[in-house]
This record gives sequence, structure tokens and C-alpha cells, in this order.
Amino acid sequence: MPVKLYQPTTPGRRHAGILVRPKIKRQDRIKVKSLLQANPFSGGRNNQGKITTRNRGGGVKRLLRLVDFKQDKFDVPARVLTIEYDPSRTAAVALVQYADGEKRYVLAPDDLKLGGQVLSSHKQIPLQLGNRLPLKYIPAGLYIHNVELVPGGGGILARSAGSWMQVLSQDGDWIRVKVPSSEVRLLSKDCLASIGQLSNIDHSNVRLGLAGRRRRKGFKPHVRGKAMNPVDHPHGGGEGHNPIGLKHPKTPWGKPALGVKTRSQTKWTNKFIVARRNRN
Repeated sequence: MPVKLYQPTTPGRRHAGILVRPKIKRQDRIKVKSLLQANPFSGGRNNQGKITTRNRGGGVKRLLRLVDFKQDKFDVPARVLTIEYDPSRTAAVALVQYADGEKRYVLAPDDLKLGGQVLSSHKQIPLQLGNRLPLKYIPAGLYIHNVELVPGGGGILARSAGSWMQVLSQDGDWIRVKVPSSEVRLLSKDCLASIGQLSNIDHSNVRLGLAGRRRRKGFKPHVRGKAMNPVDHPHGGGEGHNPIGLKHPKTPWGKPALGVKTRSQTKWTNKFIVARRNRN
């Protein structure tokens, strides 16, 4: 989906770059109520009403699309009925209908066509866009998405707009894959993955241009710690535009921020990371 840039007729349009999505005719829209679910906003609060994620709140009401990340209906071909916008994620979703009549939402790879066919299998099947099969049958160099961490656990990796992973090689029961951050990790050869790069590649080029557009997406303003008082943030206080007055930046709760490793040293998947990502 291309990004449309506007003439600077207003301050908001001067910096705006909006995605142009293909319009779906009213008669071509298919609404499957069993795949839609109410998704009330939490406002960043937990079950006790305490804020656990700051700068969340408001936003336009939306229906949650129940996306099938497992695609566990094996060896049954499915036809692509529609490719739709999903307000809950950055990539597009495709509504597919299986040969037995069941409909499901799946993540739509780039260049997926209406009327096309997708297939999931544990066997070796054609390396067609959108097909899902074990990593051991995918040759090196091919782009994949919606990749499992544990066989049968459903897709976890590479699920956002334009995401991809690349198969590098096979070492016995393990497959080396590379992610866009240049990290290389090992995955079981029985983990399932879908062929292709995810849709909406230009998502990273979008510029909302207006604060109101971001509010409608459910985000609240993010205030710099330097603009606060000392009681509210470690960076706060001082006269005028002075520095934060600390050797290293801190979070609002006084912990080190910016450039500090946050990944747990005891995470069970650490042993499967062969090469860490490049840090600029």
C-alpha cells in the first residue's frame, strides 16, 4: 500500500503521509460475526484500575478480528475471499474460506491476490505465497512470516507490517533464521512458518501529521521528563532549558534508561540466539 504525501496547505498536511488502502466495494464486503469480537479499551489500566502502561486512553471504538495464527486446518485448501484493514494490527488480514466452508482470518502476505489459494500442511507442499509448512522444507534464502517458537504453539515471530524472517541453513534438528535486526537464532525444524513477507511494507513511512490522528488511535500525549517538576520525574526541575543534571538518563521510577539491556538473563530462549543484533 503506497503512502500519499500532501501539499502543505495546512500545518497538519505539511508533514502528513497517509497510507492509501484499496477500497472494498460494499457488495464485496463479507462480515463474519463469529470472527468479530468487542474489544473494550483498558486505558492502560489493569484489573485494579492502576495504570500499568502510560500514555494510553481514548481512541475510536473497534472490533477485534480473531486472527488464526496457528492455521492448524491441515491439507485443506483455502480460497482468499477478501483482504481487509484490521484496526488492531499494522498488517492487513485476509479472510479465507476452506473447502469445507469454514472461514478464518489469517495474516496477509505482500502481493497476495483475491481468489488465490493458501494451504497448510506438515508435508512438503509447493512454496507458494501464503502456504504454511515446516521449516525443514523451506530452502535457504526464502522470506517467511508468522513463525512458531515451539512446534504447534502458533505463530509468534514476524507478525507486524512488512515483517519477515529469512532461512539461512539447517544444522541437524535446528534451522538458522535471520530477522531484520540481523539477529540470528535457532528454531526447531518442525516449527511452522508461512511463505512471504507480510503486507503493508510502507507502514514505517507513515507520518500522522496531526496530534488528533494519534489520539484517535488510542494514544495520549507523551510528556518529556525534563518538562516536569522534580517531584514527578528524575529529569525534572531547573531553570529554563538546562540539562537533566544526571550522569545517565533515568526512567520516571529512577531506574537506568536508554541503552540499558532489559532482556532477562534467565530467559529460556537465550540459548537459541546464535548472533545478537547489531547495535548502532
